[in-house]
Amino acid sequence: MKKLPLILLFFSTLNLFSQEASVSGNVIDYDTKKALPYVNIICKNVQDSIINGTISNEKGQFLVDKLPLGKTKIEIQFIGYKTILKQVDFTPENSQLNLGTLSLQEDATLLNEVEIQAETTSITQKIDRRVVNVGKDLSAAGTNALQMMQNIPSVSVNLQSGSVSLRGNENVRVLVDGKPSNLSSSQILKQIPSSSIKSVELITNPSAKYNPEGMSGIINIILKKNTQIGFNGSLTLGVTQGENTRPTGAINLNYRTGKFNFYGNYNLDWGKYETLNELSRTDKDLHQQMDFLDNSTNQVIKVGTDIYLNDNNTFSIYTTQNLSKTDFTTNTQTVENNNLILHTPNLAEFDISESTYNADYKIVLDTLGQSLELEANFTQTKSPEIDTNRELINPSSKLYNYTNNITNNTDSWLINLDYTKPFSDTEKLEFGLESNTQKTFNNIVTDQEVETGGTPATTARGNTNFTYDREIYSAYVNYNKDFDKFSLQAGFRFEQFNVEGIFSNTQQGLTAPYKDEIFSVYPSAFLTYFPDDTNEFQLSYSRRVDRPSIEQVSPIQEWTSPLTISTGNQQLTPQFTNSFELNYTRNIKTGYLYFGTFFRRVSDQIGRNITIDANNIDRQLMSYENYNKSDSYGFEAYASLKPKKWWTFSPAFNMYLQDRNGLVNNQNVTVKNTLFIAQMSNSFKATKKLFFQFSGTYVGKNKTVQFNVDSYYTFNAGAKLSVLKDKGAITLNGTDIFNNLNVSFTSTNPFAQTGYFKTEFRTAYLGFTYNFGSNKFKSRARKEREKNETEGSGGVL
Repeated sequence: MKKLPLILLFFSTLNLFSQEASVSGNVIDYDTKKALPYVNIICKNVQDSIINGTISNEKGQFLVDKLPLGKTKIEIQFIGYKTILKQVDFTPENSQLNLGTLSLQEDATLLNEVEIQAETTSITQKIDRRVVNVGKDLSAAGTNALQMMQNIPSVSVNLQSGSVSLRGNENVRVLVDGKPSNLSSSQILKQIPSSSIKSVELITNPSAKYNPEGMSGIINIILKKNTQIGFNGSLTLGVTQGENTRPTGAINLNYRTGKFNFYGNYNLDWGKYETLNELSRTDKDLHQQMDFLDNSTNQVIKVGTDIYLNDNNTFSIYTTQNLSKTDFTTNTQTVENNNLILHTPNLAEFDISESTYNADYKIVLDTLGQSLELEANFTQTKSPEIDTNRELINPSSKLYNYTNNITNNTDSWLINLDYTKPFSDTEKLEFGLESNTQKTFNNIVTDQEVETGGTPATTARGNTNFTYDREIYSAYVNYNKDFDKFSLQAGFRFEQFNVEGIFSNTQQGLTAPYKDEIFSVYPSAFLTYFPDDTNEFQLSYSRRVDRPSIEQVSPIQEWTSPLTISTGNQQLTPQFTNSFELNYTRNIKTGYLYFGTFFRRVSDQIGRNITIDANNIDRQLMSYENYNKSDSYGFEAYASLKPKKWWTFSPAFNMYLQDRNGLVNNQNVTVKNTLFIAQMSNSFKATKKLFFQFSGTYVGKNKTVQFNVDSYYTFNAGAKLSVLKDKGAITLNGTDIFNNLNVSFTSTNPFAQTGYFKTEFRTAYLGFTYNFGSNKFKSRARKEREKNETEGSGGVL
């Protein structure tokens, strides 16, 4: 009997520690008295550590359970509203608490601050990426995605070819909404207006959950998706004036009610864009001038719906249609000893359509966030082309008179299955499977005028075909663990790569099969150290691959210009990269600072092989070879500072050092290149409604295997005025104000030559945007879906 009180005390104590508390309530808008769905309810202990949380449902109701007894802080927060703080003390007698109806008031100060921040680009550092929030950056107004890239730190654009580089390297994978395109990066970026872009993700050292292609990493373009409550939309109209006039327009709509969100975007731009190029041989009096005129109409359409079946199940579908119709004129004139010896205008007519269809289903299995997600993505690209080339100086010479009829079709399937298993708020394990298949068919029929016994005639000179089927099957595992001052992420990706193709050309009498099978493992690791709230250090590693493209392995010769012929090399093997990074971020009173350094070692590097044509000593033949290895390293610095409430200053400095290998006239050439890029942006709030922005970019001298490229700089300025009670905005923007984008270059391999090219980048843009609808802020559930598109889908890339 003496033990009975002890036994009762033991069980009562056990019951005390095992008993759990809960809190419930209802959230409404203070002014409209309507329920607010997707409000964050966060429960913290006295040390401010999150112990549990949830979001309110469609009726504004919420319930947070599995809370420990004792003192608890409760935060009720929603974007654009003032946060409500509650202090409660759960006891065994008072463990089920109902907070009743909570009214959230809009925060005018916060709304104004959000608008101010949106006027300039900001950068957020995450564990495996930097997110560039483009917002309403005035320097991007009236441009396309390719032009906008020049304003993003760590990114540069080759103004002649339109190729994009990340950290000084063009082997970068460009995605749109986490999905690859069958078009080239320059083609797809030219079609996307900057006004439709929400953010740009720079993933310089991707984790194991991502496709390992791209030596320098991944650039992911996130398009805007409106998910505000009720019916909302925006309309933008503008015109860009340079040497030519280019009108633009965009409309974004969404309707969000109950368990459904419907959204749609339409973007249109059309007009002409001109580029000049000149090449001169210094060892002889030979000059070539090429004028390019791009006359195109581009349309981007995206429509979709999200279905919130319940708090744990979401189904989303969307389609994106990219339509582009282009007449691309190249006017080439060759002058020797002051005599025009060749005049070959070329007209390339493109009619490109790319259709993407995506379906995604995600189920959340428990309150910790255990989830399973299945996503399927199908992309079909059709890009028929007709090339017509003529020789005007000597009609009796028919060498350059030809017409190419080109059929180019590609179908791609991407299927991902991703599973996430959190063990706690600080530890989780991720698994994923991916199937990535691509089938390409290309046919070129060439008709060329020839002379037979002095009589001109038109004859079929060749029928070129190739089929190219690529399959990649992948599995990954990724482990994440947060410690007191450290965060760890490590993983492996396993890939089986299969490719099979057949290249044939009737004129060259060529039939060349191509096949390759490779199994590879790609590890990655991230270690982050947080000594305090203001400093963050990160060390990371990943293994990458660049596989030969279709053009690099095709044995079929392509006539690039009267002085250049290109062909591929079927003996090429993939190049592999081991990439290391060390980054440091510091938050200060007026903003934050970022410093980063990296080292990359490439084995079996793919480089150029340049020789002189034995049949024409003035013409060069360009192909590809594998080389032993190449090293590159660099340093980056970026800051976002707010010296005054009305002034935001963002400087960026980048320096890259890299080895470039090539073969010129059967001699190995190694170039040690140092590239320096400096950028700056200043944003000023003149009044509550008037903003100004000034930005500039300097690109230092650059060396390739064949060319030495001179430095250049550009300066942009813009202004924005809010009108119609802040529902409308008038934007005026000027790019390359001082007309400095003239890029000059010299070469000694394989010929001594000089040249320059100039794009039509000096422009002025005038635009008007009007926002309409209920303008309630987007739901948290949809925000999670957006996050999943790029972070949750491991096979996505």
